[in-house]
Amino acid sequence: MQPNERTMAGLKAGCICKGVKLLRLIEAIDNGATTFAEVAAATGIGDGPCKGKRCREKVRQLLAGRR
Repeated sequence: MQPNERTMAGLKAGCICKGVKLLRLIEAIDNGATTFAEVAAATGIGDGPCKGKRCREKVRQLLAGRR
């Protein structure tokens, strides 16, 4: 990830409900998370008011991009 991309990921929402930035999702995947459940456990996403309806797709796309 380029420095500009890292900065932008630190500003973008990864999970609106829990206030988790996209960069935290990326870091969880970089640290070995390979499923939504693993990313959720590492970052605290998925149990907000929407129960992961918003962030699940973002995580799916991030994981697909790593394969």
